[in-house]
Amino acid sequence: MLWKKGRRSDNVVDARGDGGGGGGMRFGGGKGLSLTAIVLIVGIGWITGQDPMQILGQLAGQMDQTSAPASSQTRQAPPANDEQAEFVRSILGDTEDTWGQVFQQAGRQYQQPKLVLFSGRVNSACGLASSATGPFYCPADKQVYLDMSFFQEMSQRFSAAGDFAQAYVIAHEVGHHVQTLLGVSAKIQEARRQGRQMEGDGGLLVRQELQADCLAGVWANHAQKRLNWLEPGDIEEALTAANAIGDDRLQQQGQGRVVPDSFTHGTSAQRVRWFKTGFAQGQVSQCDTFAAKNL
Repeated sequence: MLWKKGRRSDNVVDARGDGGGGGGMRFGGGKGLSLTAIVLIVGIGWITGQDPMQILGQLAGQMDQTSAPASSQTRQAPPANDEQAEFVRSILGDTEDTWGQVFQQAGRQYQQPKLVLFSGRVNSACGLASSATGPFYCPADKQVYLDMSFFQEMSQRFSAAGDFAQAYVIAHEVGHHVQTLLGVSAKIQEARRQGRQMEGDGGLLVRQELQADCLAGVWANHAQKRLNWLEPGDIEEALTAANAIGDDRLQQQGQGRVVPDSFTHGTSAQRVRWFKTGFAQGQVSQCDTFAAKNL
């Protein structure tokens, strides 16, 4: 992938020197939020129909200011000699160009997200997250969070290496930002409050994730037309990554069996299919996974 053709985004902020995201949530006495407390909060969320991550995010706002992490406005840009960070800036910059154009054509304005680089753990408006969470998007602060060690794990654990495989991951998380701007994320939260099926094969969480895969494909389509930066094997890299992180494959590797009722992201075949759909069509209208009968 000739990623150096891409425009560098100014929206990448470096929190890797924040000491693990400011030490996490802290309350009276300087103690961190215990595992028991987290379990209770999650339980309360399910009972009341609230998103547990939103509850954690609200509690995070009550923590001692002396232990709060630096905001994205006060964090520094990545150093100029950090090639991996330059790669992230290039991919994010091109997602900004693509979605800015797509939104403009629809008579709307695209709001660019921040992408926060972290190491170890980080605080977001959605709560405390560790590297084990993987890359994620927080709709509460409209920011993407990325520990770049995940790319090494992709290569070593999932055999999904290559620049375009990594670009797919970033584009997928930006896809969640697009969903937030289009109102999809709000509808998902409302459906959760109404008690609709969230997890499981065909559940709303799966459909939401597959749509983000499709939106990543839409980005890839537009980016290739604009920059012609893909090289032989690049698309295969993205498909390998999509295939590697399907629910069925991860469950088979982790517990030796597949449990469709607990799916949250879709099967490997579904993730590959929807990325390919977005890439082939290049149109957001083709990414309506919520109306699809067969995912």
